[in-house]
Amino acid sequence: MLQKREYLNEKLEKHILNFSRRIAGSCKIKAVCICGDYASGFCNKEMVVEVLLVIHRFQPRLMSYVKTFDDRNILVFAVDDWVFERDVERGFLGEALAGRIIFPYVPLLNEEYLRFQEVKLKKRLIVELLENLVLSFPELSYEFRIKPEYFMYETMLNMTRVFPPLVYSLLNLMRKEVKKRNIELMAHGFSEALRELEKEGFIKFSNGYLRISEEFVEHARSRKVSFINFFRTAQKTTQRTLFTTLLGVFPKVMNVFSQSKELFLKSRKNAEEELMLVRGLEDPQRFLYIPTARGLVPLADRMDIESFVRKTLSAGEDVKFKIKRVGGVLNDVYLVEASPLNGEQKFIVKRFKNWSSFKWFPLALWTLGTRTFAVSGRSRLERECAINQFLHSRGYRVPRILHVNHNERLVFMEYVEGKSLTDVIKSVARTKRGRNAKQELAIISEVGEKVAEVHALGITLGDTKPENFMVKEREVYMMDFEQASRKGDKAWDIAEFLYYSGHYIPPFVGTHPVKLIAESFIGGYLKAGGDVKAVKNAGKPKYTKVFSIFTFPHVILAISNICGKSGQAGR
Repeated sequence: MLQKREYLNEKLEKHILNFSRRIAGSCKIKAVCICGDYASGFCNKEMVVEVLLVIHRFQPRLMSYVKTFDDRNILVFAVDDWVFERDVERGFLGEALAGRIIFPYVPLLNEEYLRFQEVKLKKRLIVELLENLVLSFPELSYEFRIKPEYFMYETMLNMTRVFPPLVYSLLNLMRKEVKKRNIELMAHGFSEALRELEKEGFIKFSNGYLRISEEFVEHARSRKVSFINFFRTAQKTTQRTLFTTLLGVFPKVMNVFSQSKELFLKSRKNAEEELMLVRGLEDPQRFLYIPTARGLVPLADRMDIESFVRKTLSAGEDVKFKIKRVGGVLNDVYLVEASPLNGEQKFIVKRFKNWSSFKWFPLALWTLGTRTFAVSGRSRLERECAINQFLHSRGYRVPRILHVNHNERLVFMEYVEGKSLTDVIKSVARTKRGRNAKQELAIISEVGEKVAEVHALGITLGDTKPENFMVKEREVYMMDFEQASRKGDKAWDIAEFLYYSGHYIPPFVGTHPVKLIAESFIGGYLKAGGDVKAVKNAGKPKYTKVFSIFTFPHVILAISNICGKSGQAGR
C-alpha cells in the first residue's frame, strides 16, 4: 500500500531515480517504488533499500542491480512491464515481484499505476482465498462471517509457505512500533479490492462482516476450480524458484532476508515476545467466524467444556457440573449438567471423531452402491454446524448451537428434552390395526412435511432415522445433521426413515401398522410439495437392499409397494 515519504530523504530519492533512468536507458519507465523492510519502517544504515523498477519493453525482461550510495546498499529489481503485469494478473513469477506491492511501499514515480496494480493483485488473491475457503469448508462456506483482515493475514501466511525466509521480514513489519501503521497501509488496498468484489457479486457485506455469495460457492465447488486450486501453490513455488535461480537474484534476495532475520532477532527482548508475535501472524482464523445461537465464534477458538460452562453461566470456580456420556458409537456425545445458583442447566457436547477404517468399513459395505458418507470428523462437524444454522435461520426447530471448538472438533448445543419419534413409531406398532393412534400418525405426517420443506430448500438430511426427530410440546425438532448436504439424495432420506421405522414392527403383527406409518409420512411429504419421483425411487431395490439386514422382508415389501404407488389417484 502507498505511504507518505516520511522515511525517505530527498537526496536518496533523487539518486534512486537517476540510477533507474540509467538502467532504463531509452525505454520508458512505467513506475518506481521503494519496497521491503525499508518501506516498512526499518531505516537504519545497515538495511538494504529495495527498489522495484517497472520498464516498458525492457530488455532483458528481468534483471537485478546493486548500487552503493552514501554508504547504503540499494538493490534494484528491474522488470519489463508485460512480465510484471502478468505476475499481478496470474502469478507469472509466483508473485516474486508483484508481491512487493502487497506490503507497504513508497512510490517515487507513477503512483497511480502502482495503486491500480496493487488493487488488481489483491483482488485476485482474495478470490483465490475465497476459493480455498469453499474447497476446505464446502458447507460452512455458505455461513461464514469474515472480517476483512482475514485476507491480509492469510495472504501473509501463504507467502511464507511459498517462501519461508519471508517470515522475518513480516515479523519486522509487525513490530509493535510500526505495526498499526503498516497494517493500515496494507489494509487500504485490500478494502478497495473487497469493495470491487462486492459490486461484482462475489461477496456481500453486513454489520462489518462479509459473506461469500451462494453463486460464488456453487462455482468454486465445481471440479474445474478444485483441479486448478490443487496445483496453484506448487506452481507458485516453482515459478518463484525459477525466477530467483535463473536470474541470479537468489543470493541477493537471501542476503536481504538474512539482514531482516538479524535485525528482527536483535530487536526482540525475549523469546516469549517473539513467540507471541509469530502466533499473532500465523492465525488468520481469528477473523473467520461461525454463527451460533450465542453469537459469532472465531474458527481459532479453543474453549473446552469447563471453560464453556463457566463463561456461559458467568460462574466462578465453585460452580458444580457433571459430565455423562449419553451415547454415540461413531461420535462421543456427552450430557453436561451444571448447577449454578439460578437452577440446573443442561446442554449436549458432541466430539466428532475421525472414523477409522475399522469402524468405517461395515458402514461402507452396508451402503455400497447406494450412499456415501462423510467420514472425517472435521467434515461432519462442518455439516452439523452449517445445516443446523441454515435451518435455524429459516425458523425450523433444531437444537441451537451454542459454541464450536473447531480445532478439538467439539460442538456445544442446546439439550432438547422431549419425546423421541422412535417412541411414537413403537406406539403405533403396538396398537391393533392402528386404533387410537391418530395423534401419533399426525406427528409422523408432520415429520413428512418437514422433510419435504427441507428438500425444497435444496437440503437433504442424510440421516433420517426416527431417533433423529424429537417431539417437544407438539413441535417437531430435527437433529443430527453431520451427514446433511446441499443437493443430496432425497430418496435416501425417505427410504431411511421408512425402512428404519419398519425395523420397529414386531414380527407377528402383520403389515398394517407399517402401512399406516408409511402412508402418514408419505402423505405429509407430498402434501408439503415433496418430490413424487424421490418417493417412487425409495421403493426400488437400490434402497431396499440396504435395510434388508435388520427389517423383515414382508415389512420392506409393504413399504416398497406404497412408495411405488405414490402419486396415483387416491394416494
